[in-house]
Amino acid sequence: MKYNVLLLGSGGREHALAWKIAQSPLLGNFYALPGNPGINSLATGIPGSVGDFDLILNTVVEKDIDMVVCGPEDPLVGGLRDFLLSSPGLKKELLFVGPGRDGAELEGSKDFAKEFMSRHGIPTAAYRTFSAGQKDEAMDFLRGLRPPYVVKADGLAAGKGVIISPDLKEAEAALDSIFGGRFGSAGAKVVIEEYLDGVEVSYFVLTDGHGWLMLPEAKDYKRIGDGDKGPNTGGMGSVSPVPFCDADFTSKVVDRIIAPTVRGLESEGMDYRGFIFFGLMNCGGDPYVIEYNVRMGDPETESVMPRIGSDLLAHMAAAARGDLSSQRLEILPQSAVTCIMVSGGYPDKYGKGYPVSGLEKAAPLTVFNAGTALKDGRLVTSGGRVLALTALGGSLEEAREEVYSRIDGITFEGAFHRSDIALDMINWPGRK
Repeated sequence: MKYNVLLLGSGGREHALAWKIAQSPLLGNFYALPGNPGINSLATGIPGSVGDFDLILNTVVEKDIDMVVCGPEDPLVGGLRDFLLSSPGLKKELLFVGPGRDGAELEGSKDFAKEFMSRHGIPTAAYRTFSAGQKDEAMDFLRGLRPPYVVKADGLAAGKGVIISPDLKEAEAALDSIFGGRFGSAGAKVVIEEYLDGVEVSYFVLTDGHGWLMLPEAKDYKRIGDGDKGPNTGGMGSVSPVPFCDADFTSKVVDRIIAPTVRGLESEGMDYRGFIFFGLMNCGGDPYVIEYNVRMGDPETESVMPRIGSDLLAHMAAAARGDLSSQRLEILPQSAVTCIMVSGGYPDKYGKGYPVSGLEKAAPLTVFNAGTALKDGRLVTSGGRVLALTALGGSLEEAREEVYSRIDGITFEGAFHRSDIALDMINWPGRK
């Protein structure tokens, strides 16, 4: 069978998914809504917003779509799967990769996620949740913690709703600003939790609601500057594999976190079919959950997809049908390093519309478009994170060298990138 696929989203994550989907012999017609110039070189782009559920439904019907793959979290939290699968306008069974509104609460509400972890004995930081009417109690709780202080807006805040500060006054100001409307309705409740000291890593599974396939793990780099200095961004690069994620650590992740999460979703009646992203902290060899995401990460996806040797489309179809039992995901032995090229001024104010040059010299790198557009037939910048450059190599050193030997040949006005992606993992103590 060939699947007509509709991919939702427009970033580097979606371009990496599109790149992998396009390799499948099971792919029929391929559409993206809205896509970007990179995605739309693989799929037919459809203008519109991923928040326009009626447009998505009309596209599914008009284009005879068999499978919808949702890249970003907002439509999932908003109940897109429930909307589509309950629509009387569907002519046939629709496969949907992503959870319903209930399962999407794992990302949509940090308080829900923490309570879920508590119910199922999943290791995470100690916490309390406060509403705006409990501001004084929240301040008292904050003052009783040891620094650094972790303050999180409960709802979706475009990746900007988590503030970690070593300074109490700064943390108090952050709490005040969230309750004051800094993140809109996402800050109606605030989660304050203890700080976990360790190294972050991301694990990913594709689940059918019962079993799961493990994807390659990855580590991303969130701050704008070398040495993890400066403000947080949407991600400046990623690597896979992660040296400390050996068989012992991964076994702990599976036994303590992945298995109880999937069992917990099933026991609570959530028919979860799609990706789960486990944002973890390695604290002295023990994993703790920092956050759940209900989709793939960005820029981790740009390092994960090139390391999958098997047919992702076949895996997603099986997961969406509710039976992964016959599927085996192949992980390639090579290492992947991804470096993000961003606009000057990002993550604050930055210009747009600058022509991008040098992509013809990028091979053998895989170039994923993130914030790009076409203007008069020319590729130009349209976002803060512009391009994700990924290399596969026999080792992290080889992949890193491949990326950095070519990145300066790609140019646009104000282009910036970190120069230290992967160095910490290459120099990880005890790495084999």
